[in-house]
Amino acid sequence: MKKKVVVALGHRALGTTLPEQQIAVRKTVKSIADLVQDGYQVVITHSNAPQLGMIHTAMNEFGKNHPDYTPAPMSVCSAMTQGYVGFDLQNAIREELLTRGIYRTVSTILTQVTVDPYDEAFYTPTKVLGRYMSAEDAAAERKKGNYVVEEPGKGFRRVVSAPNPVKIVELDAIRTLSDADQVVIACGGGGIPVLEQDHRLKGASAVIEKDLTAGKLAEELNADALIILTSVEKVFINRGTDKEKQLGEISVSQAKQYMEEGHFGVYNMLPKFRASVSFIEKGEGRLAYITCQEALRDALKGRTGTIIR
Repeated sequence: MKKKVVVALGHRALGTTLPEQQIAVRKTVKSIADLVQDGYQVVITHSNAPQLGMIHTAMNEFGKNHPDYTPAPMSVCSAMTQGYVGFDLQNAIREELLTRGIYRTVSTILTQVTVDPYDEAFYTPTKVLGRYMSAEDAAAERKKGNYVVEEPGKGFRRVVSAPNPVKIVELDAIRTLSDADQVVIACGGGGIPVLEQDHRLKGASAVIEKDLTAGKLAEELNADALIILTSVEKVFINRGTDKEKQLGEISVSQAKQYMEEGHFGVYNMLPKFRASVSFIEKGEGRLAYITCQEALRDALKGRTGTIIR
């Protein structure tokens, strides 16, 4: 039986602008194709912060200048990012696989992820995105019930909550396609955040940390490994000090200790370790890899990367 892996692609794998993304994915998909060629079942999720900020800004500016149109809610903008990032990824993966003589269907699933309306994150929004605004525009956003934060010398920007993922709505579809040996792209940007109200799913004004959703997806699919691709070959602790150290293979207990000691920051490596630890603790024989795409094949052979077991 093939091993199943969930791969989380970070910002570096996609770039920021549309031209950057089209160039970046052509490099990124080589690592994905390597996994398929090496016999893995592959499910992919990805970040979307620059893409979400761009779409949110564009849609709101359009609504501002055209009275017949309304600004797009955050959940709608998130759905748009899943569509256009998935479009570039699935076409680039398909092309790379066919070039290697491998035929696989590659599918992107528009994925919703429920969040808890009482999650403490809704009371302390932290994710900054979108354009810089004037004080007047910022006041208008506050009147709508939105949060804004001032960046001295630059202006004001929208800030949204980052609640924890609760349930992946389209999980059955993802599992079915993956079990059929298709390459699946799902839960882009951590998923479209929705609130469950009886039978209705209502978009939430929030974003979900993509690494936490990747870990939950890996857990629900009973994957053999969670692979988080980032900008470094190995994770550092005590960076920039005389105690600087690269982490190779570590245990869950060591990972927890490093998290408690505050080595990874809130918005950088910490979600990657939280996701990895949670995934490993909920199943036997699971592994998590944190490394860069260039080192992935060697990491899977135990030669490099930060590996948690």
